[in-house]
Amino acid sequence: MPIQTDKPNVALANQKDSAGNHIGALLIEAGSLLPQDAERALRYAKEKRVRFGEAAIALGLVTRQEIERIVALQFDYPYLVRGESAVSTEVIAAYAPFSKKVEKIRALRSQLLLRWFGDSEDHRALAVVSHDRRDGRSYLAANLAVVFSQLGEQTLLVDADMRHPRQHEIFGIPNTVGLSTMLSGRAGPEAAQRIPGLLALTVLPSGATPPNPQELLNRAAFIQLLHEWTRFFDVVIFDTCASAAAADAHIIAPKTKGALLVTRTHKSKLSRVRAFCDDLTGNGVSLVGAVVNS
Repeated sequence: MPIQTDKPNVALANQKDSAGNHIGALLIEAGSLLPQDAERALRYAKEKRVRFGEAAIALGLVTRQEIERIVALQFDYPYLVRGESAVSTEVIAAYAPFSKKVEKIRALRSQLLLRWFGDSEDHRALAVVSHDRRDGRSYLAANLAVVFSQLGEQTLLVDADMRHPRQHEIFGIPNTVGLSTMLSGRAGPEAAQRIPGLLALTVLPSGATPPNPQELLNRAAFIQLLHEWTRFFDVVIFDTCASAAAADAHIIAPKTKGALLVTRTHKSKLSRVRAFCDDLTGNGVSLVGAVVNS
């Protein structure tokens, strides 16, 4: 979802002046600030009547990113630091949680919570679908999974695109076992992998590329796995194969019962997208919403 990136307005509004000492202590503990520098920042904050974090930044004692990280720690908000994780920087929800891009993804999360996700097992799975490749479907699925996990929802992201998988690359995990090996009976639950630093997020990669993705998706094992996942997880998101490449999404979406459509400005053909949507709804799929990438 290539939205214009603005320099984030860090959530320093969450810091009360009385919390300056606590934030300073966290920065000292993290090795980002010396005790004498924390005192300088406190004096500057009182003199200029600004918050501790802004004072430390103005004095050049810490970076805005370091303050963001400490704020995230204060509120137990999962957050990754560039260079310290195998997760791709495409996962902006993990690396830049205060940015305007991520605010839009969180707004989408709110809409999905209102329109689809709920306590019923029938409303815990969602297929992210698109007609064409390179519409930003995998990017959106990955970041949506992260923002749901940051909400405290136990979230499973399934890479169900067994033709052009990307989630293992995005999250920096092996792809030797995954959905394909589970459906063929050659792997168990261990194929799903927890993502360090994002404790409520589990990713199931696509697994070894099979010669028969549609046949695997049509097996009873897929329904059985889906039932198990919706019992254990609060949110299950499927990244599916583009409809123009194969009919895999037409198999998955009727099983999840809900779908989120992804399109791209100046690329997606309206007539083809409409035919794709008509086919999904004709098979009992609720189109929960649509995202237009630029």
